[in-house]
Amino acid sequence: MGETLLQTTVVGSYPQPDWLVDRQLLSKGVPRTRVKDMWRVSEPWLEQAQDDATLLAIRDMERAGIDVITDGEMRRESYSNRFATALEGIDDENPAEIVNRTGNRTPVPRVVGKIRRTGPVELRDMQFLRANTERLAKITLPGPFTMGQQVQDEYYKDAEAMCMDYAAAVNEEAHALVKAGADVIQLDEPWLRNNPEEAKRYAVKAINRALEGITVPTVIHLCFGYAAVVTGLKPTGYSFLPQLSDTIAQQISIESAQPKLDLGVLKDLAPKKVMLGVIDLSDPGIETPEKVAERIRAGLKHVGPDKLLPAPDCGMKYLPRATAFGKLKALSEGAAIVRRELA
Repeated sequence: MGETLLQTTVVGSYPQPDWLVDRQLLSKGVPRTRVKDMWRVSEPWLEQAQDDATLLAIRDMERAGIDVITDGEMRRESYSNRFATALEGIDDENPAEIVNRTGNRTPVPRVVGKIRRTGPVELRDMQFLRANTERLAKITLPGPFTMGQQVQDEYYKDAEAMCMDYAAAVNEEAHALVKAGADVIQLDEPWLRNNPEEAKRYAVKAINRALEGITVPTVIHLCFGYAAVVTGLKPTGYSFLPQLSDTIAQQISIESAQPKLDLGVLKDLAPKKVMLGVIDLSDPGIETPEKVAERIRAGLKHVGPDKLLPAPDCGMKYLPRATAFGKLKALSEGAAIVRRELA
């Protein structure tokens, strides 16, 4: 990861252009099944359009001064559904419907057979990113536990066995992504905190299987949900955090700015590196570099500067692009302020 202190990074997603996606449809939630109606560009030209949007995302992150960038997840309808629905054993065409905690009905894929990865899903994404930047490049995958929470199981009748097959599929994909030039592999696992009792039984085992043999730095991302989707007060602590110290991931990514997290929890993660959310995505305003620096300093009371990576709280998918760029620039400049102080 180099020797730069306080390396800045992003969680994953960046705003997709209005000419690429129907943002009104996008704003209705985080889809588990495929939502092809979201794309404004017809299939024959969609990949070309997604390439162009990816270049915009890459250049914005570079211009903002971010150290470890992604492809902005321009080819995805959600952080998870593209990979999760591409696996054998998944029926996305005839989804089930579940009722979530708020009473809303959500279509989810059905698991109808053994889950297997039959071919690459994000490989071209990583190849395109690597070919178009010299910066450190990260790519994200949905974590096995989270994918297991976003389906209706009609085959395994054993959540742990299903999750371990998801983990094997993620592991195969992750190895292919490293060969394609990924400098960092991140697993998105927001559902760890939604179902902590089940997570305690087998989530660490599944995560370790998903990351088995990966030689580049690895990250587990937790959050309380996109600010644009999960409105209102957020918890000030995680129900599943200390357990992640038992994973083989080198970094843990946590949302901190919006929920005003008690940063004393960071001691539970030693000796991991911490990707600390210092950009509040619920705030339509753009933080000043000084505000970002203040949040970084708060983290440094609990974590050494060699173990802290400042980042946004979560993916920036739902923000206006100008806002997202401004926030990333403030992130970069705020980290620079603290670096100078440390020097």
